[in-house]
Amino acid sequence: MKAVFISFYQAFYDEVIEVLDRLEIRGFTFWQEVQGRGSETGEPHYGTHAWPTLNSAMLIFMPGEKVPALLAEIDKLDKSAEQQGIHAFVMPVEN
Repeated sequence: MKAVFISFYQAFYDEVIEVLDRLEIRGFTFWQEVQGRGSETGEPHYGTHAWPTLNSAMLIFMPGEKVPALLAEIDKLDKSAEQQGIHAFVMPVEN
């Protein structure tokens, strides 16, 4: 079992859901409005006048064997709009 945390520009929501449906990954927890900025080149998403966009975040607990396919799909989305950003982080789950 793995935990996958995905942080993404809000406009990616429908695409992320499509990926989860296609890969038959059902359960997740979703935060609609989170703030942040990329560690290297991404634009800030602060919800302010100067930087009005926001990110969203999702936490998925899933079988480890499905993780590589999910990461490949997230990478495709990221490459489609690199300045907006979507990134996934994988963590082991103990219990």
